[in-house]
Amino acid sequence: MKRISIALLSLVVFVAPLEARDEAVLAPRDLVEAAVAAHGGAAWLDPGTLVLTGDAVFFGPDGATPRSRADDYRMWRRMDPDRSAAHGADGKVRIIARSGESLLFEVGYDGETTWTEKGVLPQAEADAYWASNFGFGIIRHALAEGFELQAAPPRDVNGHSIDLVRVIDRAGQATLFGIDRQSRFIRYMGFRTPRGWHERTYDDFFQLPETGWVQARTVTLYYDGVKTNAVSWRTAEVGVPIDDRIFSPPSQGG
Repeated sequence: MKRISIALLSLVVFVAPLEARDEAVLAPRDLVEAAVAAHGGAAWLDPGTLVLTGDAVFFGPDGATPRSRADDYRMWRRMDPDRSAAHGADGKVRIIARSGESLLFEVGYDGETTWTEKGVLPQAEADAYWASNFGFGIIRHALAEGFELQAAPPRDVNGHSIDLVRVIDRAGQATLFGIDRQSRFIRYMGFRTPRGWHERTYDDFFQLPETGWVQARTVTLYYDGVKTNAVSWRTAEVGVPIDDRIFSPPSQGG
C-alpha cells in the first residue's frame, strides 16, 4: 500500500505542471488582442501606409550559398483597411531590390495590375505570385466579423516559446501566427502556397517612438523548410504620404 501511495504522489507531481502551463495559454481572441497591443495598438491596426528600407540575401534552389545580395531593398505599402482575403494582392505595393547600381528585381501592384521590371504579369501568374507571398497583414483584420480564430499547439521558434493561433479568413484560407509568450510580438507565420508550405520568422524588434509601431528588423522566409531569403530592415516609416506614381508600372511614370 505504501508503494502505491508513493507512485500516486509521483503521478500528481508530474501532472500538475502541465495543467498549470495550459492555464497560462490565452484564448485565441485574447492572444490576437495581446499581439495587437504589443505591436502598437490602433496605429498598428490601421497605419495607412508603410515604407521599409534595408538589405536582403537571396538563396537559389540548388545550393547553400547566397545567389544574390541586395544592399538596397525597399518596400512601399498602401494598406487596404477593408482587407478580407489573406493571400492575395490588396491595397498597393512596390518592392525593389538593387545591388549597387544593378537592379535585381522589381514588383508592384497598383490596385489592379501586377507588374515587374519585365512588364505586366498575366492575371493567373500574378495571383499565384501573391498567393505565395502575401499573408502577414491579415492578422490586422483577424478580430473583424467573419473571421475565425482557432488555437494550435504551442512551439518554440529560434529559442522563444510561442503560442499559435490559426486565423481563417472569410474565404476559408488559414494562416498560422506564432506569438511570443512573453513579449507578445509576432515571431512566426505559416501558410500553404502554390510553392509549398511557406514560413516566416521575425526577430530583433524595434519601436517607432512617434507612433508606438513595433517592427521586426529581421524577417527570414522558408518554403518547405528551406530558406529562400532573409531581410534586414534598417528604417520604417508609418502613415507617410506616398506618391501614387510609386505603384505604377515604370512605363506609366513609376
